[in-house]
Amino acid sequence: MTILPPDPDLDALRLELGRLRAARGWSYDELAARSGLARRTVIEIEQGRTIGTLKTWHALAHALDTPFDELFANLCHKHDLPGAGDRSNS
Repeated sequence: MTILPPDPDLDALRLELGRLRAARGWSYDELAARSGLARRTVIEIEQGRTIGTLKTWHALAHALDTPFDELFANLCHKHDLPGAGDRSNS
């Protein structure tokens, strides 16, 4: 029997990016400048046209002063985080 992981919630991740940017009152230009990314890259990620690379998300997390693991926890928005299950049977 093959057990597959649940699909990541990419919408929750991009929506969190937009929320964090808006909470700081930053434009796309401001986040791009602070992260060292192109404005177009920031827009395409936030609008769901691309997912970006780990390096890109690392730059965004640093620019937003948000822990990388907290940002990526949004991928598990509709399911438990890995390792969050009952470990008493292990």
